[in-house]
Amino acid sequence: MKNTEYDFESVIDRKDTYCLKWDLFGDDLPMWVADMDFRVAPPIQNAIQKRAEHPVYGYTIVPDELFEAYINWWDRRYDLKMSKEDMLYSIGVMPSISSMIRCLTDEKDEILIQTPVYHVFFYVIEDNNRKVLENQLIYENGEYSIDFDDLDEKLSKVKLMILCNPHNPVGKIFSKDDLARIGELCKKHGVILISDEIHCDLTDPGIKYIPFEADDYVIRCLSPSKSFNIAGFQSSIVHTTNSELLEKIKTQMHVDNSDSCNVFAASAVMAAYNESEDWLEQLRETIFKNKQIVRDYLKSELPIIKLVECEATYLLWLDCSALNVSSKILSEFLRSNQGLFLSAGIDFGQSGDTFLRMNIACPEELLIDGLQRLKGGIIALNNINNLSNHTSF
Repeated sequence: MKNTEYDFESVIDRKDTYCLKWDLFGDDLPMWVADMDFRVAPPIQNAIQKRAEHPVYGYTIVPDELFEAYINWWDRRYDLKMSKEDMLYSIGVMPSISSMIRCLTDEKDEILIQTPVYHVFFYVIEDNNRKVLENQLIYENGEYSIDFDDLDEKLSKVKLMILCNPHNPVGKIFSKDDLARIGELCKKHGVILISDEIHCDLTDPGIKYIPFEADDYVIRCLSPSKSFNIAGFQSSIVHTTNSELLEKIKTQMHVDNSDSCNVFAASAVMAAYNESEDWLEQLRETIFKNKQIVRDYLKSELPIIKLVECEATYLLWLDCSALNVSSKILSEFLRSNQGLFLSAGIDFGQSGDTFLRMNIACPEELLIDGLQRLKGGIIALNNINNLSNHTSF
């Protein structure tokens, strides 16, 4: 690795760039959607600029070198062996999951997810005229775990389960034992498992996520989009060693037109995986430092809100249950009173209704601003509601 020092402190003005995060709603400080406010790794920007210098931007093939970049990355970092023959290119993880829902289940089928979980899981299931079946995670003493008895019972009712590992929004990395037990139950009930591992690289320093082991019932969705903040290039892969499943998915993705390659995508992905690993390591250190800042601030300035400890992602799950206010009301109040946009926990399932999700992938200056706005909003809400039991912040 290089010893280059990268800039994770400068505040970059992203307004008026057609930016979903900063331009869609016009809030003063958006800390909701999962993209980062850091400069992209220089090799990625250089690769894009080099490609942009060519004056033609026509239809693009997916080069073998892109698959090789994926293969080498997962082998080097996670000892996960993959081959090109077991991989499909896609414009994104969620389009892939949508295609898989259509070709692996029937309308009205139930699909199992573990809530609270990424809100788009709900949409992609329901928009495809399927039904959500929830295996709610157990929340005790500030930690989440899997209710395996409930999982066993509900897997008997479905053909398909969608796993999020590392988990969004609770930031949990499922253990090898947890994954093995999930696998055993899926095999027992003949359930296909889609494992969304898009946040896999974004773990605390010294900690690695554990990929789901390759098996005939497992389909893995992978992408550098979160790790390197390149979601705008719309690039991911689907990986499974089950050739029959792979052929079904390939056919469906072709029908859905979700297998084409953006003219800049291959350049961005290859530069990320082949040249930007040292940037990622410094990013992980920065996110870890930001987590510590939030932890210390809440303890000293806003102890009524509890941080759910996590080992992965840059999305923090804040336990606001002591406020006795629904997350939707709380989120909307923070936006109107402080110009701070955090995700309401109810969006991730009913069991998330006493939580807020906070994106901390930003320079420290913005993070401190967000924490101060959070405190100001909670104090204002306390004064409005006269919550006499919660006057100490």
